[in-house]
Amino acid sequence: MSEQVELTNPVELSVGGMSGHIFRRSIHVGMILLPWIYFEHGEMISDKLGLTLPQFVSTMVFILFILEALRLQFGITIFGQREYEANQISALGWGAFGIGIVFVMAPVEAYAWPIILSLSLGDPFLGEMRRRGMSTRDVVLSSTALLILVWLACWHLFGTPWWLAFFFAPLCVASEWPRLRYIDDNATMVLIPLGMILLLEPFLQLM
Repeated sequence: MSEQVELTNPVELSVGGMSGHIFRRSIHVGMILLPWIYFEHGEMISDKLGLTLPQFVSTMVFILFILEALRLQFGITIFGQREYEANQISALGWGAFGIGIVFVMAPVEAYAWPIILSLSLGDPFLGEMRRRGMSTRDVVLSSTALLILVWLACWHLFGTPWWLAFFFAPLCVASEWPRLRYIDDNATMVLIPLGMILLLEPFLQLM
């Protein structure tokens, strides 16, 4: 993500101003529906299209890639996007890629739900706390506390090992922190925890 984002109010960079900013946050939070669609209706949808579920996920991600490439070709930003996204892959594009990888590589509720919820709820929470001028320490502590609750909720609902909450909540917060010019934190907040889950999986199976 560009350093410019850190130095400027994100509302000022959003197409549509405050309305665009709110729409962007709403889309982010709305991503909590994706694992529900995948686990509850994914098989039915993919069967109707004559695809396997992994093929359906990959197809959707490829379609978004094509749309993103067309958008970049014409330098377009849509309502809610940031001005700098006219010249680089958008947060939505990176988020779609990361979530698609989760569904392909870790298609179980115990892992997919908390990783995706950490992105859809944690990222906008972090951004809003910063926008309100909270100190870095308070942003980290409050966001970590929120994500611990998210992972513990997934332990209750989906059987996620409870102790992962105290490791992965701070990891997800830390994964949002790198300020990379072209790779959005929507990707790092998903791919870094996913990578760690995949490395731990052989040990988790023994517990």
